Amino acid sequence: MKLPTFIIAGAPRGGTTYLYNVLDQHPEIYMAKPRSPEPKFFLVDDEYRKGLEYYSRKYFSAAGDARAVGEKSTNYLESSVAAARIREALPAVKLVFAIRDPVERAYSNYLWSRKNGLETLSFEEAVEKEETRAAQYPLAHRYSRPFSYVSRGMYAELLKPYFELFALEQLKVVFLEEIEARPKTALDDLCRYLGVRPLPDDAGLLDRVNSARDGNEQMNERTREKLRDIYREPNRRLAELLGRDLSHWS
Repeated sequence: MKLPTFIIAGAPRGGTTYLYNVLDQHPEIYMAKPRSPEPKFFLVDDEYRKGLEYYSRKYFSAAGDARAVGEKSTNYLESSVAAARIREALPAVKLVFAIRDPVERAYSNYLWSRKNGLETLSFEEAVEKEETRAAQYPLAHRYSRPFSYVSRGMYAELLKPYFELFALEQLKVVFLEEIEARPKTALDDLCRYLGVRPLPDDAGLLDRVNSARDGNEQMNERTREKLRDIYREPNRRLAELLGRDLSHWS
């Protein structure tokens, strides 16, 4: 069976689609097809029960002799069940998590939901009513969490199951801001982690994909400050977990 050697496991609106597109151009990498809908194999019970042979046949049958094989399912980050299933099925797999300033991620998530017809409230109303709305979403599809704008930015809490189950050398957290500022440097580092040679210079490194913006929408400054306060302690815990300075997010 062909199975992933790496998984892009989150976070939503953190640049995961961009990473998929860029890595899919690498001559030594095979990415799961189709790109959309995402496999979510380790997350959706009905899919997981079909077994690894089904997973391999459905998504990686054309992988051939690719040096690295990957898939992208952004909701894995939000599931401790998915973390445990991945650890059991693929104990040596490498995991990639793409994150960004949680305030910007929350607003991008909101704009994406609104753009795709899922959201009718203002961002301020949506933030205020997030917990109530999440509880009302159908249980079978609750993993999709279309209105969980704030809670999806609690990165330290979401990463914790993965840090408990996998060796540190199997975990790679990349920052969208760093990819945007220095794409070649950031992606060359990611390729080294995946065990493949650097991407060619013409691999669309500057191409923006899956944008949530239709215009120049801006967040209300009072809402921005409210979210900064909400994320202050979660960001501190993330900085401690990753051993890096994240004060620029505050």
